[in-house]
Amino acid sequence: MTSPADDLIPVAELDYEQARDELADVVAQLERGGLGLDESLALWERGELLAKRCTEHLEGARGRIEAALNAEDAEDAEDAEDE
Repeated sequence: MTSPADDLIPVAELDYEQARDELADVVAQLERGGLGLDESLALWERGELLAKRCTEHLEGARGRIEAALNAEDAEDAEDAEDE
């Protein structure tokens, strides 16, 4: 027998928007209540993984932005030295 969790995409394969949207769904389900303990715990655990995945994506984006800014600063410094 399969459970709904069997149909879920592994968290590691989700892009930021997918993880964010699913996390919002998990929060809404937990807030509505009416779930059994095991289902609530499974949702909570999935939510924790989704939140971590979102953080990973955001940290990666931050790193890319900082690298681009640092490269631009280095280029500007080289241009100033050449003048």
